[in-house]
Amino acid sequence: MKQLIYLPLLLTFLSCSGKGEGGGSTPDTVAPQGPVDKGWKFESTPVWADEFDYTGLPDTAKWDYDLGGSGWGNNELQYYTNDIKNASVADGKLTITARKEVKENRNYTSARMVSRGKGDFLYGRFEIKAKLPAGKGTWPALWMLPTEWAYGGWPKSGEIDIMEHVGYDPDVVHITAHTEAYYFKINTQKSATKKVSNATTAYHVYRMDWTPYALRGYIDDQLIFQFANEGKGYTVWPFDKKFHLLMNIAVGGDWGGAQGMDDSIYPVTMDVDYVRVYKMIEK
Repeated sequence: MKQLIYLPLLLTFLSCSGKGEGGGSTPDTVAPQGPVDKGWKFESTPVWADEFDYTGLPDTAKWDYDLGGSGWGNNELQYYTNDIKNASVADGKLTITARKEVKENRNYTSARMVSRGKGDFLYGRFEIKAKLPAGKGTWPALWMLPTEWAYGGWPKSGEIDIMEHVGYDPDVVHITAHTEAYYFKINTQKSATKKVSNATTAYHVYRMDWTPYALRGYIDDQLIFQFANEGKGYTVWPFDKKFHLLMNIAVGGDWGGAQGMDDSIYPVTMDVDYVRVYKMIEK
């Protein structure tokens, strides 16, 4: 009978305790938590890949291009083309070439290849074997952007940088994630760096494992970077929507050109042996 006696009092207390003086709900004081790491694995056969075992322009079934000389939000100096002299396949590799030449309003040309609309992914293992360009003013990147920008413009919908390198800081490779709460313009980006002694003279495998729990970045199978999902919503974790791949050499710009330019180095190339995407196995 004690339960019957005290139950109305308990319900009254609970209903009152959920209100503040102004009649509004008391803020939830329980800290949000991210998902549990289920130890996701990845399939052993790529679900999407380009081995570059052909000759000519990159495969149009897999790649498109971003075009133009707008500066791309970073005051970059190149004009991106879809010309074979800036992106070509031969001898088992893709070669992206930045050149010192005038194109419309720019004094350099390069290529920015994208898989948007032809390779869009939610979670997975992304592996790219590449040899990077050298020289002051170069800014190569292997990276990912959202396909639909569901949470708004950059950086709200996120960016995943599998590899970035700036020529004035040779062989230092950066792996980074950007979100609304964590991005470089407010100096909160989630980032890691590694000195790769021959990044510009030898191939290395740059990899990102993306699961609902975390982004994990690797160089030659060594874990370099980890950013876990904090469970605080899209401002810190917009990585629950489809992203696509990008590969490019930027010239100059706020970061790439921060210590000047060396025009004697051109043309410069980034060689890519393969790009492979492995599907995450659901649990």
